Amino acid sequence: MMNKKSFALALGLSALSFSVTSQAASVASGKDAFEACRGCHVSPGASNVYPTYYVPKIGGQVAAYTVSALKAYQSAGRSHGTMMANTQEMSEQTMEDIAEYLATDKGGSKRAISNHGDIAHGKKLSGTCMGCHNDDTTAGSSNPRLAGQHANYLEKAMQEYKAGTRPSPLMQSMLQTLSEDDMKDLAAYFTSLQGLTAVK
Repeated sequence: MMNKKSFALALGLSALSFSVTSQAASVASGKDAFEACRGCHVSPGASNVYPTYYVPKIGGQVAAYTVSALKAYQSAGRSHGTMMANTQEMSEQTMEDIAEYLATDKGGSKRAISNHGDIAHGKKLSGTCMGCHNDDTTAGSSNPRLAGQHANYLEKAMQEYKAGTRPSPLMQSMLQTLSEDDMKDLAAYFTSLQGLTAVK
């Protein structure tokens, strides 16, 4: 007959097994759900038609940030026809599954396309950014990774935040004093770092 200690241990192992199984199922479901996204997000050089910028690298992105981005497209908080259409009927569970899959997918191309900005100047400007964008991928993180992202995509994002067309009062205030050249140099610096990958 099983004593109380053995029973408790068995329950604990059972819970652990369930947790691992659930996580694996989540990643597997996310991989399946991501199939519709592969046309754009697996190639390191794929480009948006207009306005022209490279499709962002999302392999290894922080899961909570990916979910928030998908929700923003779904609610039209971010404007992009294809992304808004693809997320229109997407459930929160599917978003979380995709985000979990992307967070674990780090084996794709690390190639990041530069804008030939001044990396050294961008590094000097990046000090105020690093409090949030420090490439933290531990559990509970919610700020996006920028390291290794294509430069012209980062420039576009900063321009939208500064103009208020991508809503974020914090980002808008952080960028108000930066010139177009400053943002180009910041983007060049983050692009020079190792981090995000194209999805494998």
